[in-house]
Amino acid sequence: AVLPLGIRDIGFKDIGVAPGVLSTLNQRIQSAGATSYLEIVSETPDACLQSVATGKVLPVDRLLGGTDVETILPILAGSNIAYFPFAGFPRGHPTQLAGQPEQVAEHCRAFMAAGASGVDLLAYRAVDADPLDLVRAAREGLGNGELIVAGSISGPDQLRRLHDLGVDAVTIGTALFSEDYANARSGVVAQLEAALETIAALN
Repeated sequence: AVLPLGIRDIGFKDIGVAPGVLSTLNQRIQSAGATSYLEIVSETPDACLQSVATGKVLPVDRLLGGTDVETILPILAGSNIAYFPFAGFPRGHPTQLAGQPEQVAEHCRAFMAAGASGVDLLAYRAVDADPLDLVRAAREGLGNGELIVAGSISGPDQLRRLHDLGVDAVTIGTALFSEDYANARSGVVAQLEAALETIAALN
């Protein structure tokens, strides 16, 4: 449904469906010339590492989430998977993000030094700081690394602010399915069209 729109970055999670479904989905994304993303939402260290292993077996193009970079990067060694760990202190599900801007910046510097491609920042799930302060801190700490902002992005104004702060990419999920991104439009495709219109106006 979405490929005719020109969407070339498509992600999914690994909870709730069988491995065969994930494999088929990943193959369809990649065969269409799009980049596939797996977002880790596991709450325990062991489950997180299982998600990493799933991402490597599929294999996806990009893996988002998790915080144990020193363990995860060696698992991904030998693959072409770009890894984007969570900066800050994610907790619970739906995930909330604890941490101050200076801690986020420190995480970003450490992750880049360890070999990550960038970070996944749950800015709008922040509970200890202003979301945009965390974005500024991450952008400073990453240098040339890629900054992806995920979670609770639900409208054009957020996209505009994130673009102005140097964010490279965002993930939008729930707002599309609940039709909250553009209230006057019905269906996921129409919601995506609205998001693409926002992005086009920024570029």
